[in-house]
Amino acid sequence: MRTTFALLVFIAAFAYACGGGSSSSESTSSTPPQSMVADEPVDDGKGVGGITEVALSTPLDQTMVAAGKGVYELKCAACHKLTDQRVVGPGWAGITQRRTPEWIMNMTLNVDVMLEKDPAAQKLLEECLVRMPNQNLSEGDARGVLEFMRSNDGEK
Repeated sequence: MRTTFALLVFIAAFAYACGGGSSSSESTSSTPPQSMVADEPVDDGKGVGGITEVALSTPLDQTMVAAGKGVYELKCAACHKLTDQRVVGPGWAGITQRRTPEWIMNMTLNVDVMLEKDPAAQKLLEECLVRMPNQNLSEGDARGVLEFMRSNDGEK
């Protein structure tokens, strides 16, 4: 009997702590908490992550292109071809015309966050059905990959 009473007290306290004791004005509010509003993604074409602006150089920096090619061959080529052919991931041909430099770098640097929050990345995941793994690239590596992509797309 004592055990049953203690259990009922515990359940009542738990229910109250979890919101069972909130006032009716709180439970009928139609305004979401501020934290939910702040987390709403804004699709500005730049993706989600720390890269908000990339200053592109013309002509291409051939040192960065060569470094990006090395990263591509080591970490990217198994899943991405330089043509429009999809293997595991989408082909890279034309990527710099379809995506902003910021989006490309955020995708290479913050793939998990991008797949969770960015609509374009989520659509790619739906099409490819395989999550891109985090390759642990540095910002310099990601910039080199971007320059290699630009070179692959015919920029001089």
